[in-house]
Amino acid sequence: MRDPDEATDGPTDPRVHPEESPGFGEEPDGLEDIEVDRDVTIGEASQRELQATDTAPLRGTEAGEKVATLAEGDPVERRRAALALGEERRSDAVVAALVERGLSDEDADVRQFAVEALGQLGGERAGAAATEALADENPWVRAEAVVALDRIDRTAHAEAIEAALDDGHHAVVRNAMVSLFKLRGEALLPVLLEASRDDSERLREWAVHLLAGVDDERATERLEAVAGDESEPRVVRSTAARALDADPGKFRRQFSGGTEDDSAALPGESTLNRRPDL
Repeated sequence: MRDPDEATDGPTDPRVHPEESPGFGEEPDGLEDIEVDRDVTIGEASQRELQATDTAPLRGTEAGEKVATLAEGDPVERRRAALALGEERRSDAVVAALVERGLSDEDADVRQFAVEALGQLGGERAGAAATEALADENPWVRAEAVVALDRIDRTAHAEAIEAALDDGHHAVVRNAMVSLFKLRGEALLPVLLEASRDDSERLREWAVHLLAGVDDERATERLEAVAGDESEPRVVRSTAARALDADPGKFRRQFSGGTEDDSAALPGESTLNRRPDL
């Protein structure tokens, strides 16, 4: 086992050590014995596409030029321009470009990055646009919209975020749970208990993770049940076991920032809802 005090360039959070990864220590006979059900997609993205999130090439570029690129560039250029506009000072022109161009783009990644940028800029129009993005056909755009609403003002947008609990995709519901947990704390217990029995392994994992912040016998009993349930995937059981050892008050205090700044992210999760393209 890894020495937790060992100096390393890797992550210091023990939850992201290789030893915590599902399947660690197992030796499958072949590829057919490896189960992949964690939303990892195998794609053929080019190096240029993978670098679309790097806004460095646009540093020093005027906002107007970024707006023009968002409207006229190729998909990679539009994605980068959308993200880069989130780094600008908020103005009517910048917000309008993201809403009118970015959120109507045929490329789902452009729409996702546009709503992320709107979350960074904030303001009433950005909040209204992010709320509308909760109806986007792409689940990762919807998931990003929840992050944006949480960042802009989770209290003001609590009704829309709560409605996202009924979304059919685990990432959207996960983000809504995290945001509402920050807002309501232990009062979210009924939602977390229900989610801990969801068909989605991802939601069950996050539900038991958040139950660590609930000082209630019902939470403890559910965590004990999940931790001891051999039918559950190991990552869900181990998350429940760690939740039992957590201090509820200290755990809740970790959830004071925006969804995009979570310090308690689970292994394999992306706070920006971006899927790995391998």
